[in-house]
Amino acid sequence: MTSTDTGRPLRVVIGEDDVLLREGVARILTDAGLEVVARSGDADDLLKRALAYRPDVVIADVQMPPQFQEDGLRAAMELRRRAPQIGVLVLSQFCEPAYVMDLVGEHPEGIGYLLKERVGDVTAFVDAVTRVAAGGSALN
Repeated sequence: MTSTDTGRPLRVVIGEDDVLLREGVARILTDAGLEVVARSGDADDLLKRALAYRPDVVIADVQMPPQFQEDGLRAAMELRRRAPQIGVLVLSQFCEPAYVMDLVGEHPEGIGYLLKERVGDVTAFVDAVTRVAAGGSALN
């Protein structure tokens, strides 16, 4: 399902500092019928845009500017705290169980954590995004 119960396309905000990956993810999602409402290459800007646009799901890279550490993960966790109805899908180059536990906490609803290499399987990636947007989880 790439649309909401009201029939409108799922709305997505993407946070990824690698412009090629960010634009590639946006293209994949747009081609699948989702609406990318904002894109950001910075974690602080990602949080602002996500709170302003109130999408169905936010896709965030773990390591992003401004500090190039776990800024994207921290932005995702803050978004969960401030707007728990927004699904959050984190993309990472490495499997870090501690990141997953920090993100999921006691509420796994609307949470996903995927390795970036999983984006290459377009069908599985779009499925993960739609599951997270619908309140499900995607952890792999």
